[in-house]
Formats: sequence, C-alpha cells, structure tokens
Amino acid sequence: MTTLKQRVVILGATGSVGRQALDVIDRFPDRFEAFGLVAGRRDCGHAARYLVQADHPDFEARVEDLVTHPEVDLVLVAIPGAISLRPTLAALGAHKKVALATKEVLVMAGELVMAAARAAVESSPLSLPSPAAGGGYWDVIRPVDSEHSALWQCLWGESPSSVARLLLTASGGPFLSRPELDLDQVSVAEALSHPRWSMGPKVTVDSASLMNKGLELIEAHHLFGLPLDRVEVVVHPQSVIHSIVEFVDGSAKAQLSNPDMRLPIGLALSYPERLPGVVPRTVFADVGRLDLQPLDSRRFPAVGLAREAAARGSGFPAVLNAANEEAAAAFLAGEISFGTIVRAVEEALGAWPGGASTLDEILEADGFARAHFRTRIGKVRA
Repeated sequence: MTTLKQRVVILGATGSVGRQALDVIDRFPDRFEAFGLVAGRRDCGHAARYLVQADHPDFEARVEDLVTHPEVDLVLVAIPGAISLRPTLAALGAHKKVALATKEVLVMAGELVMAAARAAVESSPLSLPSPAAGGGYWDVIRPVDSEHSALWQCLWGESPSSVARLLLTASGGPFLSRPELDLDQVSVAEALSHPRWSMGPKVTVDSASLMNKGLELIEAHHLFGLPLDRVEVVVHPQSVIHSIVEFVDGSAKAQLSNPDMRLPIGLALSYPERLPGVVPRTVFADVGRLDLQPLDSRRFPAVGLAREAAARGSGFPAVLNAANEEAAAAFLAGEISFGTIVRAVEEALGAWPGGASTLDEILEADGFARAHFRTRIGKVRA
C-alpha cells in the first residue's frame, strides 16, 4: 500500500513546536512535505514552497490564503495566543486536517472550533467521525499538546459511556519543590527554568503559574466532550505519564513516554498510523519513581480560575486567555511581578460583564481584557 505524501503548513515554524515538526518532516521525506511556513521575523532555516513572515503588510490575509490553499492537506497550528483562532477556523472551513498545538484556540472559542470540525466531517464523504470516546473528529482535528495527545491515545476505540474521568498531569513547574518561595519575588530567569520541558517563553511562564493546566482543562473539555467536573489535574513531577483516563469499571489507561514533543507532533501528522522511531524508546528501568500528588490550589489558583471561567462561558474564557497573555508578556518585560499574573487575570474576569457567543463577540471579549489590563497595569503592579 502506497501512502500519499502529506503537504503540511506550519503556523509558527520558528517556535519550539514548529522546529520539532520540521525535524519530524525532514526525517520522513517520503511521508511529508513542508508546503508552507508561517514564521516570525527571523529566518526559519527551512525551505518550503511558500513562506509568510510576521512583518508582511498583508500577514493575516496571506496566512488565510495559505491554510486554505487547495494543495494543502494538514495545517499545524503552533503560534501561541489568540492570533491562531481565525486561521484555525479558516482551515477547518476549507476541510483541512488541523493538528492543534495552540491551546488558546479552544480556550477562546471551543464551541465554534468543534462545530467547525463537525461541519467539516459531515460535509465530506471522505472523513468519518471517530468511534473514540468524547465525540472527537480525529480525521479533522488532532491534539498536539502532550497531555491531550495522551488522552486521545487512551480513548482510541473506547465508547463514550465507558469514560469516568480525565486526569491531566502537570509537572508542577519550577516552583513546585520550593514552597517557601515568595512568588512575587521570583525572577524571569527562575520562571523560565522548567525542570522537564523546553518550550517558548510564554508557555513556560504559564507552566510556572500552572495557568497552562487551566487552559488545558478547558481544551480537554471541548476536545473530548466531557463535563468540566470530570476533568481533573494531578501533579506528576517526572513528566513521564502524560495523562490518564479513568473508566467506569474502575480501570485506567495512561500514556507514558519520555518528555519529547516530537512524539505527539508525529502522531498528529501520521494518524491513524504511528511513525517508527520518531523518538527514542523509554527505558522504564531508568525512570525510577513515578510520583502523583494533588494540586495545591491555594498556591496555584490559576486552574480554579480557568474552571470557573469555562463554567460561566459567555466570553469569560476569552477574557481569561487574553488577560493571561498580556500579564505573562508584562512579566517577561519586567513590568509586573510573577505573582501579579494570576491576580491580574482574576481582576479582568471580575470586570467582564459577560455576553459573548459569536466569533466577533469573542474577539470583543479578547480586546476588552487586553485593554483592561493595559489601563490597570499601574494599579495591579506589585
């Protein structure tokens, strides 16, 4: 059986996920082609048929043209933040497969994105809904986050009625083992010193505050169609167990591997097949302990804030995401303390009146949160 080469567009080709995706593509040239790259202002160092850089005057239009190009098979969305929402919806609307690494897309507009995925499946005779639990449409939208990829793999072939609970694992970030530390006093360098993963600055800051787990909780809720109260977070410092699914009969499945993003990237590109040797095998005899412990919600309140925002809907998740983006950027720029990030997000949520469901209204909520943070930055500065 001959497998047709997939033509891939990467949004965020110079970022951590984008670079690792290009590594996977280069190692399997008979399977994949880097058809188009959307990159920052620096050279991504990789040839492709099309290149769109962030400083292009018609950047957004060029990106939409690229993700809807008739020759494109799959779009890997890996630009952090709200900027990825419109291209994702455009790609789904053009019946492209989407490998989604940008969690903010589903946080902001999960209902709209999953509706677009369903519409793409239902309007195409070539795509079929997966029988996997959660109602996911894996021939159209595929998770790249390691935690959601793990849940996805554990759910293959399972019936929705068999699933009791999803457990997202969290490394705990750089401050887990330092309970005496005043989070208002930590430096940018300390926040960026993740013990397990190599990621971009914003994602690493989110990992340090555990806001990333709040965003991932919302993402899992949409991707797998489970109520929020059946999605939990558990701390696992070794980052070998990437997530766990509990079933109604009392059993559980977990996906384990060394922390290497090339594995979920490769799986999202190659599904329903697995690429041979995409990452080194895990030598479990060398792993040693695998610890699991409850989340300290008082020290890390971001997960609770995210759960509350998701339960309220009506634009609150978009406010959560946008305020966090602005606050994380302000921390990285030295304008606010690390501890101020979550407090600023909470304040923005308190100021939003609610009332958003359409794309334009969600983007309005996003803009509200950014403007609110910028006008209040002096008052929330620690």
